[in-house]
Amino acid sequence: MQKSIKNSSLLNYAIIPLAAEPIAHIGAFPVTNTMVNAWIVTAFFVVVACIATRRQGLVPRGIQNVIEAIVETLSNEIEKVAGSRKLARQFLPLIATIFLVVLANNWLGLIPGTGTIGIYEIMHGEVELVPLLRSAGSDLNFTLAIALTAVFFSHFIGVRAFGVFNYFSKFVNVKGIWKSLKHGPMAIITAVIEFGVGLLEIIGEIAKVLSLSLRLFGNVFAGEILMTVMLGLISYVLPIPFMFLEILVGIVQATVFSMLTLVYLVIASTPHGGHEEEHHA
Repeated sequence: MQKSIKNSSLLNYAIIPLAAEPIAHIGAFPVTNTMVNAWIVTAFFVVVACIATRRQGLVPRGIQNVIEAIVETLSNEIEKVAGSRKLARQFLPLIATIFLVVLANNWLGLIPGTGTIGIYEIMHGEVELVPLLRSAGSDLNFTLAIALTAVFFSHFIGVRAFGVFNYFSKFVNVKGIWKSLKHGPMAIITAVIEFGVGLLEIIGEIAKVLSLSLRLFGNVFAGEILMTVMLGLISYVLPIPFMFLEILVGIVQATVFSMLTLVYLVIASTPHGGHEEEHHA
């Protein structure tokens, strides 16, 4: 009996569920293992920020020197895309936060014990391992929340740069149709076409959220499956190259996510179409 339970446990350990598993409840609110990983990363950055700002000096030392080097590097990279120091300083808090949070969560999922230490529960008539820790990037809720934040701030930047009516006119160009009534049939046809393009822009914004969230989720989740399979085949030596591969993937995914967010911010703050004409006027 014990042997059959053990074999069943090993079999289910190799199967990673798509959804994050709840490990506790606060009232009716479920606390999942991916949530715990995200809280650990948040607590880490809060502690680092408190330590770094407790004793600041004109000549940086220790952890303050490391943080300033990271911030300066990120600022320079953002400036290359944004094209100006002013925009780089404006976008730095959001882009740096997204990059560091995604990177830290990706790497935390590679620490030994994550996904392997947990409790055995009987689920669907079988004994399954419910890990106490799991990479937050393998939870679609986490990636979707960051994607929504990135797209929301891109619109916020656009509204702040051009105003509510002017900015959202690129999605619903009622103003263009109204003006075209004074310039003849061709102007009306052009305005209607621009109105249709604006509706496609709305679909494009939804696609941004889906592409950002699903790309990160898919890569992290696939990495979890890969590492589980490798550890299930041979526990020593063989998984090491794949560990380095996952470290690289973590950097790449954090860079891609943050750079795409930066591009969205730059596009939203750049005059185009009717905005550019009003700017020249």
